[in-house]
Amino acid sequence: MSVDTVPAKPRQGRIKCVVWDLDHTLWDGVLLEDDDVVLRTELVERIRLLDSWGVLHTIASKNDADTAMAKLVELGIDDLFLCPQISWNPKSEAIRAVAETLNLGLDAFAFVDDQEFERAEVAHGAPEVTLIDAADAAEVLLQEDFRPRFVTDESSRRREVYRGQLERARVERDFVGTSEEFLASLDMGFVIETAQHADLQRAEELTVRTNQLNATGRTYSFEELEELRVSQDHVLLVASLTDRFGSYGTIGLALVEKGEESTWHLRMMLMSCRVMSRGVGTILLHHVLHLAREAGAGLRADLVETGRNRMMQVTYAFAGFQEIARDGSHVVLEADLAVAHPFPSYVRLEVRG
Repeated sequence: MSVDTVPAKPRQGRIKCVVWDLDHTLWDGVLLEDDDVVLRTELVERIRLLDSWGVLHTIASKNDADTAMAKLVELGIDDLFLCPQISWNPKSEAIRAVAETLNLGLDAFAFVDDQEFERAEVAHGAPEVTLIDAADAAEVLLQEDFRPRFVTDESSRRREVYRGQLERARVERDFVGTSEEFLASLDMGFVIETAQHADLQRAEELTVRTNQLNATGRTYSFEELEELRVSQDHVLLVASLTDRFGSYGTIGLALVEKGEESTWHLRMMLMSCRVMSRGVGTILLHHVLHLAREAGAGLRADLVETGRNRMMQVTYAFAGFQEIARDGSHVVLEADLAVAHPFPSYVRLEVRG
């Protein structure tokens, strides 16, 4: 096995997207030299397995785009790959383009290629990416980095959820009007409800997968979430979103510790990165602010500066939170509950439970 195949310290479910070369990797042969290439069925089986787990797949291949896409269609596997990058440009650039389009960190990507030169180029241009020699791929893709702890209904639909996002982005590019008019045209519905036992696998998955819009960066296990869900001293909320293109699934999570004092403490606030551009990132936070105000309680919030969650610092600041204590990167914020926090008019809000 190549020394560059796996990271030194595996972490379960770390990889969110696998990037595939084509010639001598996904199939045997060089397409532009011989159209009669042979698909490596064992690798396609791995792709379908990981796809059912919620791991995405794309392509970075130096090839003729029309010829390669036609072959993927002919082989019946074109639908497995999101935003394929087929050109003569460096593959590190292709991976960076996919990461930006899907709004995923480069450290969530793995790159499979038979050529040591191409893996070295990616190592130089996108060093966060995990590298895999194509000869080792069938074995490596079954390792812990690629296997989430839980596979939920939402996991198995993740590729289609992202495909819906790409379609939304296309429609937005072509839309004539203001940003708020576009958001209103989406017919969005935002649902907030008290977490149930059936929500906890997805809730744990959210804490593991969400980095940019995670106030503390902390992950919670299924068992921890179940204990908090039934605690009289805590409120665990989940949020979901739909629009005219379909469901985004569960995209938000909030944990409030009420305790015995008159001040509530927001221990966790996170939103899936997939809704960053939908103008709904503050709805769950504003709902917690409303709950605290109605209960006559103050509200404080934990923020751990991780280097990747700057957006959450901005979100708290715009919601009227101010820093009152700091211990290194751990910051305690306090809300000004005298400030009004209206919900956006372009979203239908429903609160359940």
